[in-house]
Amino acid sequence: MWRKIDTFSLRLRLIIGIAALSALGNGGIAMWTSWKMQQLLIDSHKQNIEHIAARFPRDVELYSEMMSPVTGLQKAINNLTTTNIFLWVKNPEQKIIAKSVTSDSLSNVRLAELMSLAEMPIKPQVHQISQRYFVLCGDSLQVQGKMLGKLFVVQDITREQTMFLTMVRSVGIASFLVIVVISGAIALYIYRSLQPLRQLNQMTAVISAADLPEAQLSVDNAPSEVKELAQTFNMLLSRLSQSWEQERQFVSNVSHELRTPLTIVHGYLQSVLRRPHNLTETQIEALETAASEAEHTIRLLEDLLDLARADSGYLHFHIESYILNDLVAEVVAMAEQYSERAIKIEADIDSIQVKADHNRLKQVLLNLIDNAIKYSEPGTPILLKINQQEQEAIIQVCDRGYGIPLQHQSRIFERFYRVDESRHHASGGAGLGLSIVKTLVEGMGGKVSVRSRLGEGSIFTVVLPSN
Repeated sequence: MWRKIDTFSLRLRLIIGIAALSALGNGGIAMWTSWKMQQLLIDSHKQNIEHIAARFPRDVELYSEMMSPVTGLQKAINNLTTTNIFLWVKNPEQKIIAKSVTSDSLSNVRLAELMSLAEMPIKPQVHQISQRYFVLCGDSLQVQGKMLGKLFVVQDITREQTMFLTMVRSVGIASFLVIVVISGAIALYIYRSLQPLRQLNQMTAVISAADLPEAQLSVDNAPSEVKELAQTFNMLLSRLSQSWEQERQFVSNVSHELRTPLTIVHGYLQSVLRRPHNLTETQIEALETAASEAEHTIRLLEDLLDLARADSGYLHFHIESYILNDLVAEVVAMAEQYSERAIKIEADIDSIQVKADHNRLKQVLLNLIDNAIKYSEPGTPILLKINQQEQEAIIQVCDRGYGIPLQHQSRIFERFYRVDESRHHASGGAGLGLSIVKTLVEGMGGKVSVRSRLGEGSIFTVVLPSN
């Protein structure tokens, strides 16, 4: 699952970014609210026991006027004591002289822990004792100018604190669920928002050179920015179409204009070479080189003209049905004559029918054989296998050459693409042969493919209709 996730996609980055901001925002608000509520809760309890500590001396003084000081002290404590507020007074000898009756509800251990805090803070503070929470405050007690001892006030806030912690947990869970829901909604919204971009990507992915003149991108119900992007793409496609057409026209014109004078030059060179008695060896060698280069350039121009005609739709095929075995034998005889290489034929059937253009198929096979010769060691044989399966005739040109690296196999049928750029054109070609093969085979309703392994050779397979 994780392998299918594109960590560099805009969609994932937007989701993570917005979800992170949402989590930080919601989490920050929840934490600040919880902290603020806790401060308000604790402050209210502190103010309460501060009020009790400030009121207690006045109550003791009032009750002492009507009864004995000890009785008045206990009466004041009982009057201010509640179920969760406890008071006691220690004399200067650290003996308890009065305390809340309800303090008996506390366990002796916990009461001892509370009373052991001899130096209680003057300002109220919160202490946690045995999973319970208390607000503590201590102050000296003076009545009618006489020091009676020290007053201790304790409020048990365990119930309120427990309720508060429960509420905080609930808020945390709710915030998490809200973040999950928001993240899901954000993911869905971003997915739908990016749908027009995916449509543009799908439409542009299938546009080929032949589709450029009519290619127009249109996205319905898309944001203005995406529509502007589609219009920019349309203008780009229009300019590409114009450039492509100009390039095809230029190649066609140049090839056509150069072919005739080069053919004449090649003819004169051949004519001079046929009468070499007035030439020195150096002159003969130079003329042979010039003739070879002229011949190579003429073949290159012929290939460019064929491709230009195919691009313009002017490459016509004369499709007819004939015996493939005879054509292959003719092509092999021609190839053996100029290459001096052993070329074998393997045919599972003596008479294989094929439906194709006779001359174009000869050109295809000669190009494939020439390619096999150039990219294999001298002395290694070239094998042609022909077979028929159902309604298809299959031709395979096999060599035991260097092989083609896997990363190049998907591009070797592109124009001017060469696996080894360091090879000279005399041995490696100009990179048009296989492009011509693909153009011609597909023009005859067939298909061509390659299978190769380094050090073991290559197999080019041509499949054509048989009837």
